[in-house]
Order: sequence, then C-alpha cells, then structure tokens
Amino acid sequence: MPARDDAIDAVAADLAALPPAEFTAARNARASAEGDRGLAAQIKTLPKPQVSAWAVTLLAREGGLGEALELSAALREAQDGLDAPELAVLGRQRRALVSALARQAADLARARGVAVSTAASGEIERTIDAAIRDPAAAAAVRSGRLVRPLVADGIDPVDLDGAVSGSLPDGTPPPPRSRDDLAERRARKEAERAVREAEREAATATRELTRIDEKLGQARERADLVAERLAGLRADLARLEAEEAERREGIAALEDERRAAASVARDAEKKAERARRMRGSET
Repeated sequence: MPARDDAIDAVAADLAALPPAEFTAARNARASAEGDRGLAAQIKTLPKPQVSAWAVTLLAREGGLGEALELSAALREAQDGLDAPELAVLGRQRRALVSALARQAADLARARGVAVSTAASGEIERTIDAAIRDPAAAAAVRSGRLVRPLVADGIDPVDLDGAVSGSLPDGTPPPPRSRDDLAERRARKEAERAVREAEREAATATRELTRIDEKLGQARERADLVAERLAGLRADLARLEAEEAERREGIAALEDERRAAASVARDAEKKAERARRMRGSET
C-alpha cells in the first residue's frame, strides 16, 4: 500500500524531528488523532530515535551533510578509478569532515536542550562516516527518519535493519562503471598526473635556470672588475719597466763618468806625489 507507506513515512519524519523526550507523547497523540485505524496502529509502533540518530537527523535537516555527500561521490569515483593517491587525500578529508560535522550535530542537539554523552558523540561520528562510505546509509540519513546509529566497516554494506522508522528509503548505489569507462578514467588520471609532474619539473628547471643566470651575471661582473684592474696593473707595469730602463741608462752613464773621474783622480794623485818627492830632494 504505497499511499499508506508514504503517510507513515511522513508521520515518522515529523516525529523524528522532535527532541527524544517529546517523542513518545507526540507519537501517541498523533496515533489517537488518526482516523485511519490501520495507520494509527502503525504510528504506535514507531520507535523513538536514539539521541545520536536524532542529532544526525538535525544535521541533515539543517543541510549540514551536503559537503559530506559530495565527498562520498568523490570517494566512489576515486575507488572506481583505482586512484590510490587521490583516495589517500580524500580519506584525510573524510576524517576531518566527519569530526567537524559530528561536533556540529552535537552542538545542534545541545542548543535544543538535549545532552550528548561521549558515547553518543562517537555514535554520531560513526553514523556520518557510514553515510559518506555507503549510499544506502546516506539515503537512510537523508530520509530524516533515522532511529539508531550506523556503522560502516568499509567492506560490507551498512546494516540498516531497524535503522529507519517507516519504509526503508531507496539507497541503490550507482551502477558500476564499465571496464572501458574505468580504463578511460585511469588514462585521464594518468594524463593529468603526467601534466602535473611535467609542470612541476618545468617550474623546478625554471627556478634552477634563474639561479644559474643570477650566478652567471655575478661571475661576469666580477670578471669585468678583475679585467679592468688587470689592465691598470699592466699599464703600471709598462710604465715601471720604461722607468727602470731609463734608470738603468742613467746608471750606466754615471758609471762611465765615475770611471773617467777616477782615472783623472789617479793621474792627479800621481802627479802630486811626484811633486812632493821633488820638493823633498831640494831641501
């Protein structure tokens, strides 16, 4: 009876939005006011949500799971494409996002006067994590009728038995990609990775070229300064060599003059000596 299923689902969603302490009285009042006896009987059997499940429902109603479900789709695509590096990045993002969303859900519950224990906080985290990992669990959370926390082990489908009041929502995961699709995705990922690697190598090479150009410019500037200084030293050397040759010529001329003067001096001394001897013999 699809119509009755839709009706009980709508009632279950309305009641699941209430704080757990108000659930039982509101459910019984709703059943008593229901004119359809069959539907009233179904309403009476609706289970009260656990605090952790109710907090996740609050988060879903506030639109806080949008980013988590987007991440869920990205994780499935990375798994389909066997992209290990991307899976590692998405895994870190998943853990950080789950922790942040769990705190947000607990804050929403406390803002409505409902205490959230440490155990319930852990259940909230595991439920959000299950919604990210498993499409059927995500559908259960989005239904707004979750009554107990969920757990995903990453291998087997999440156990949804008794997890949702009313009918179980359709959470059929998307069909697996064909081998051609997977091959095309892997090829595209490899091409993108090759482009990124080539761009990194090009950037590294450009930085290295810039570094070498700077060092080359400095070396050329230093070489120009040394060449300029060397040219000055060579000019000084040529001037000093010319001055030395001139000095040597002056010395040679003076030595000639000295030899001539010395000869004259010797002759004069001899003459003087003879004169002294002659004077002595006369006396």
